[in-house]
Amino acid sequence: MPTFLLFEAASGYGLFEKLASEVIGSSLDEVRKATSELSRLSKFIKLKAFMPFESAENALQNINALTEGEMTELLKNFLEMHMPKAKKVKDGKKKKKSGATLMVVDKKLGNCIKEVLGYNVVSNEKVEELLRGIRMHLHHFIDKLRPEDIHQTQLALSHSYSRCKVKFNVHRVDNMIIQSIALLDQIDKDLNTFAMRVREWYGWHFPELVKISGDNYIFAKLANLIQHKEKLTEDALPAMEEILMDSGKAKEVLEAARKSMGQELSVVDMANISLFAQRVVKLSEYRKNLHNYLIKKMNDCAPNLSALIGEQVGARLISKAGSLTNLAKYPASTVQILGAEKALFRAMKTKGNTPKYGLIFHSTFIGRAQPKNKGRISRYLANKCSIASRVDCFSEELTDKYGLKLRDQVEERLEFYKTGATPRKNLDVMSEVAKELKEERSKMEEDQPKKSSKKKRKRSEDDGAADKKKKKKKDKKSAKNGADGDKKKKKKKKNKAA
Repeated sequence: MPTFLLFEAASGYGLFEKLASEVIGSSLDEVRKATSELSRLSKFIKLKAFMPFESAENALQNINALTEGEMTELLKNFLEMHMPKAKKVKDGKKKKKSGATLMVVDKKLGNCIKEVLGYNVVSNEKVEELLRGIRMHLHHFIDKLRPEDIHQTQLALSHSYSRCKVKFNVHRVDNMIIQSIALLDQIDKDLNTFAMRVREWYGWHFPELVKISGDNYIFAKLANLIQHKEKLTEDALPAMEEILMDSGKAKEVLEAARKSMGQELSVVDMANISLFAQRVVKLSEYRKNLHNYLIKKMNDCAPNLSALIGEQVGARLISKAGSLTNLAKYPASTVQILGAEKALFRAMKTKGNTPKYGLIFHSTFIGRAQPKNKGRISRYLANKCSIASRVDCFSEELTDKYGLKLRDQVEERLEFYKTGATPRKNLDVMSEVAKELKEERSKMEEDQPKKSSKKKRKRSEDDGAADKKKKKKKDKKSAKNGADGDKKKKKKKKNKAA
């Protein structure tokens, strides 16, 4: 039976026939050398047929199907038209299709073609080298196809394909969470560095303030407010009380400023310190806004995971996994050590103890557990995180009730480790949440017809009132017309009598 090669280009589908040659059966290096030269390639490869795409939309549709390993109707018709049909052959008691051999790069697509059309499909490294040579010399095989046209079609299709993938990306919300938590971690590191620099820089002028104010944000605001300690008076007490939220500490700052041992600074130096303190304050405020944004996004994307383990830890798990879908696909054992890959591989290499937890260590549950129970509670918590992520990923309606119940289960497990009180079974808890959600749905369905009936009543009342108004207007008009008619008749009678 003959052997053919399927070539998928940006401009259309190409079918090449492989002629008998010793090069194909030789080593991979020989095939690579033969395909690099057109004179040698044309001896054992011949163009059978080429079908261009009708439009850019048709090309995009076909390329999307090919990336998923699916065969489109256009490709099926093209292969059936130009390749010999597969015949049914008896293989013992079963009947199988056997036909020509088709070389395809993608194994998924090859399996799909084999199932539907019954061709013998080949996918290996030699096929890749042959198709690479065809792609290099494509304009020599097809008439009226210039290298510039090939490049232009490839560029246009790549742009439309990328635009389509970005537009219909299912992980768009996940990407916002991943970027937000990465930025939040970076801002935390930068804020610590900047705050320590403000403390050290302003501490030369007012060293006593460092001991009074422990919070970095408050210290930066006070440094920006006080500036020169010599000029600090009782008039600044209300502003300091507003920052410190304590009148006693404000008075303590005032007394410390009068007895301070710090050195004096020039106006230029103080201006730079004040400007830097303002930047730290603004960065701290932006960090708060970003944290609120992350909480909102996590509640919209993964409410159960955030209710169970917290927004920040849940966002770090999603970021480490790459997306919520990837996290939902992970088993609980992977979720447990997610973030501790280095320690795991080190333990495997040295044959030591493997880590008990990764990113979930930042959860409050593991910190509250006793040292001997930390591994057990981390395993249990990873199991619940896996359930919560799957509910968030694959459920149609967003609710955090599953996450709250799973959190209660973890609390019960901690209590079990302390006192020995038996916790509830997972099946009972999940069935309880399912019943609550069903009751909520039924209530919503009952409320909707009531609202619609009220709206209909209001509409009917409004329509009735409008009809009454119209009738009144008509009656008034008819009365006016009757009065005018009587007046005209009287005038006519008087004129006749005169």
